[in-house]
Amino acid sequence: MSWWRWIGLDLLSVVRDRAIVLTLFGGLSFYAVLYPSPYLHQVPTEQALVVVDLDNSSLSRQLVRHADANPGIAVRGHAASLAEAQQWLEQERATSILLIPEDFRHKLLRGQQVTLGYAGDASYFLIYSSVVQGLTQTGMALAHQVQFGSLLAHGANPAAVQQRLDPIRLNTVPVFNQGLGYPAYIIPGLFLLILHQTLLIGTGILGAAQWGKQGYWHQFSALSIVLCRMGSFTLLYCFFSALYIGWCYYLYGVGLLASLGQVLLLMLPFLLATACCGVAFSTLFDRRDLPTQVLLISSMPILFVSGFVWPLPLIPAPLVWLSQLVPAVPGMMGMLQLNQMGADWSQLLPRWLQLWGLLLFYLPLAWWGVKRRLRQMDMENA
Repeated sequence: MSWWRWIGLDLLSVVRDRAIVLTLFGGLSFYAVLYPSPYLHQVPTEQALVVVDLDNSSLSRQLVRHADANPGIAVRGHAASLAEAQQWLEQERATSILLIPEDFRHKLLRGQQVTLGYAGDASYFLIYSSVVQGLTQTGMALAHQVQFGSLLAHGANPAAVQQRLDPIRLNTVPVFNQGLGYPAYIIPGLFLLILHQTLLIGTGILGAAQWGKQGYWHQFSALSIVLCRMGSFTLLYCFFSALYIGWCYYLYGVGLLASLGQVLLLMLPFLLATACCGVAFSTLFDRRDLPTQVLLISSMPILFVSGFVWPLPLIPAPLVWLSQLVPAVPGMMGMLQLNQMGADWSQLLPRWLQLWGLLLFYLPLAWWGVKRRLRQMDMENA
């Protein structure tokens, strides 16, 4: 039997296995829609706000009008007290509260510091940050307007006043995430993690079902089996990678800064190292359900220790070192640097070499694991 015929039989085994088909074809299609769907609008807007205006002055009403005009905020109503406003939050009629103190206008006109109260559910960090940012911009704009009018009333020159109030003009230009939205931030790394985990699950299920039985997979040596299985899953995941990194990136508006050749050059060692890791991983199990259970538990820890959703200095150093043995970690960070941040290939070279090093690390482990399983089967059949 030739290697190509072995790979063809391997792919046929994948297609005939319902659990693998559901994981690979069904799971990848489902995740491509599930994860980005809550964030398709990029940034939260028109978040419901209830106002507790204890000052009830012209300036406080102007502040409320300006807040309502902010794209991130929608004033839903007024409450007579803070306790009533809290009921709005409990009844989900609003997501946040703005409290204006009684002496708001008096202190503002006298040039004294004014403290505005804000309350909201910080567990929804996108909504919380949107409302806080909107209220901050509104308060600063109103304070600027009051100061401008006060200085003009004292005979100051308008141009000098403007220069005094705005000594530095800030021109904010997003470099990597131009839409300032969640999909462009999380999708590139998350999609690579999905490819990594489903590839490991697929090889794990197939290996756990085959190593203890006779079949076409025993017609080669252990090393040939490892290389052929790596080849079959790498070919299959070339299609899935094109779907995720090509079509899905375009569909969700994710930035594409790298050339096609650079992406292919990065994905090659990533897929090979992950497939080799999957073969080694599959030799640890006799039951088909165990690989899925183990890998689903490890998905979130891998996402956090990768470094792009949680600061690495806040993670214990031993976990960070251990995570470098997972192909998804250098793969995700390499893709983010290359494709989303426009890094030069020389900056990416350490992660690229790390992926090739992981391939060389898992190859003898996979060979030893397959050889051990074949020897166990021969001893049982003797």
